[in-house]
Amino acid sequence: MILGTENARGREGDGDPSMKATLDDLFRRALARRPDAVALIDPPDRASFTDGPVRRLTYAEADRAISALAARLRGFGLPVDSVVATQLPNTVDGVIALLAILRAGLIAAPLPLLWRHADAATALGRVAARALIGCNRIHETLYGDLAMHIAMETFTIRFLCGFGEGLPDGVVSVDDIFEHGAEPPAVERFGAAADHVAVVTFDVTADGLIPVARSHAELVAGGLAVHLEARIDNEAAILAALAPGSFASIATTIVPWLLSAGTLVLHHPFTTATFAEQSEAERCTVTVLPGPMVATFAEAGLIGGERGTVLSIWRSPERIAGSPIWPSGGADLVDVLVFGEMGLVPARRGADGKALAMPNGRALFPQGSGQGVALVNTSRGPAGSLWLSGPLVPHAAFPPGADRGGAPKLKVTHGVVDTGYPCKLDRISNTLTIDGPQPGLINVGGYRFLMRDLQALVAGIEDGSSVAAFPDPLAGHRLSGIADDREAICQALLAHGANPLLVAAFRARSRRQQSAA
Repeated sequence: MILGTENARGREGDGDPSMKATLDDLFRRALARRPDAVALIDPPDRASFTDGPVRRLTYAEADRAISALAARLRGFGLPVDSVVATQLPNTVDGVIALLAILRAGLIAAPLPLLWRHADAATALGRVAARALIGCNRIHETLYGDLAMHIAMETFTIRFLCGFGEGLPDGVVSVDDIFEHGAEPPAVERFGAAADHVAVVTFDVTADGLIPVARSHAELVAGGLAVHLEARIDNEAAILAALAPGSFASIATTIVPWLLSAGTLVLHHPFTTATFAEQSEAERCTVTVLPGPMVATFAEAGLIGGERGTVLSIWRSPERIAGSPIWPSGGADLVDVLVFGEMGLVPARRGADGKALAMPNGRALFPQGSGQGVALVNTSRGPAGSLWLSGPLVPHAAFPPGADRGGAPKLKVTHGVVDTGYPCKLDRISNTLTIDGPQPGLINVGGYRFLMRDLQALVAGIEDGSSVAAFPDPLAGHRLSGIADDREAICQALLAHGANPLLVAAFRARSRRQQSAA
């Protein structure tokens, strides 16, 4: 499935041959170079949060598992370009599932772990998902049961698969892909394979929830921007604390791992002892962390002491201006400003350790490319918000025909997307600075909500109940809700399938508040 009229190979950035490759092409290149090298490593504390053994796969072993799962998916009779959703923790299983979906010629739709059936069913219904791959449990939540709820509310889903023990009836176990190999049928494509849709993720805008589709070429462009700005070495060991559930996480973990033919070390956030153990045992030279956590980890001596690179992911980019100065003489710090699912801008900190303002115009990456490849362009729109364009931004609405429907959709004008983030232009330095969050939206630990929708949901369950969002230095925002009967509203929210962040925010109304009311 190719969206839009622009061919990815005809955009800026065509100088790198990786821009013409699919993610599976990149994996196969790494496989050919290093078949017996370790490719993927599970968190050593996996048993504490999900089922299955701790896996440590070579490229050859990962390749067999990818092919086996791809063959299973095609064996269901799924047509090429069907959407297959995943909801998995940051484990080897999740990476294998993503790459298997792509090898099968299907489109991956990773779901955030905190989404419950209300959010997931709405999103997957919009893209007509045909299958869902999950697991039995993550911590105390039974995701196998959650998958059943999602399928019941999404009439297009016909197949449920899962990793782990004790899966409910109707969910097909795929644990055997690590033991029994199989080859999927060849995928017939027209045009360049890299221009076909690979992944669809979900963003929240002022209009509501929208699907955002990206081709292989657009995913590679995002990862290449990060890879070049971070100067990641060949065969690097990358310690990633972000599950591949968004464009930013794929571009900062999966793609750089494949481009470097290195080792991807997966961390389930955030156990500091386990993090330190993994970093030392696997000799990790690249670390991927949420931006607000970087200073805390540095103060604890977990990062920054030796040479290497830290990728600092800012999902609330307006907060980077207040981040601490990064000390010189240790690891390099590369900030990655993330604008929902619309795009990202990576920037290496200079000698003074201060966060850099974005250039107005062409955001270049001459350090790694040698040619000044423009993978993302920035500008200030007429309404004062940040506009992005270039090879790494999405270029068409999804699914096909969305332009003619009434549902919220991605808006692209001549290859430019409006992120909605207000920014100011310094005409002297010709730089842009994000000076606030998107109006009407809140961001809690990377999960974005429309405030009006949350308030309407709560008010519809119990008269007089309310929910508000407050700034938080680590999470971006925090939610706080008040109800006369906390237990009743929490149970109602859970039954509705509300996000646990909203459910946990509620407290009982105090007697003073009740009297004032």
